[in-house]
Amino acid sequence: MQERTATRRRGAQLEEALLDAAWDELVSVGYAGFTFEGVAARAKTSRSVVYRRWASRAELAIAAIAHYGRKNPFVLPDTGSLRDDVVALLRWLSERRAELAVLMSMQMSDFFAETRSTMADLRDRLLAEREGPTSMERILERAAARGEVDPERLTPRLTTLPIDLVRHEILMTGRPVTEKVIEEIVDDIFLPLVRRRAR
Repeated sequence: MQERTATRRRGAQLEEALLDAAWDELVSVGYAGFTFEGVAARAKTSRSVVYRRWASRAELAIAAIAHYGRKNPFVLPDTGSLRDDVVALLRWLSERRAELAVLMSMQMSDFFAETRSTMADLRDRLLAEREGPTSMERILERAAARGEVDPERLTPRLTTLPIDLVRHEILMTGRPVTEKVIEEIVDDIFLPLVRRRAR
């Protein structure tokens, strides 16, 4: 009965189930063991259903990672403070993106070899699917409007610095970032670089 119900899924509902299964399969076996057959079995459907939607396992893996990101969106805080907004963003990244970062670094080496790409290439492709400014850009735009930062100092590299440092910490430790490290990144490194200097 359950199997018959599963086969009735259509359209968006079926695609959601397939992408959930693909994400779970990636996390479970890594890209080295990632197959259409495994995803189909996990989604309780046939291989042909998966093959009709994605041309390669690389495309399916990218779709699964993008799907995970869409299912776990960041709700932009508005605390009225640049510091507190950035801390909230980094805390969320640490709690919700640690699994993704570990997957990308530890279990996707075969993907990068197969596609002749890098982690940066994959990140750029995933970011290209999003529209509008990033969360960090929006936080800094509001801070600039409040007079907390000097917009002329906000280079692209500086804008992404807090996120880059948290990502590096996760990749190096394989664990979520501690509150102490988040505060050090924000208070000791980032804020001194972007705040308006007293005249």
